[in-house]
Amino acid sequence: MEIKEAQNKVDQWIRTTGVRYFNELTNMTLLSEEVGELARIVARKYGEQSFKESDEHYDMADEMADILWVLICLANQTGIDLTDALIKNFEKKSKRDANRHINNDKLK
Repeated sequence: MEIKEAQNKVDQWIRTTGVRYFNELTNMTLLSEEVGELARIVARKYGEQSFKESDEHYDMADEMADILWVLICLANQTGIDLTDALIKNFEKKSKRDANRHINNDKLK
């Protein structure tokens, strides 16, 4: 699925099933909450924390999809084309970091 298609599908779902978008502040809070849920899984799977019984049925892919969903909602309601934004971000990073990582001894 292309990013633009995902933005359109989320918008269609919100308008038919979700009734309306939550306001931007609510969605920003939800985005933070979803990132926290992913962080909890990563801390337990790759960090030093152990899983609790309630964490046993985690789904990292689902948590990432939740983050993407809310981010798409925020983009839609603020008029941001994520495809265009990502293209511009690649250009910015490519120009700014052209030699930065190659010359970083910590990455060798």
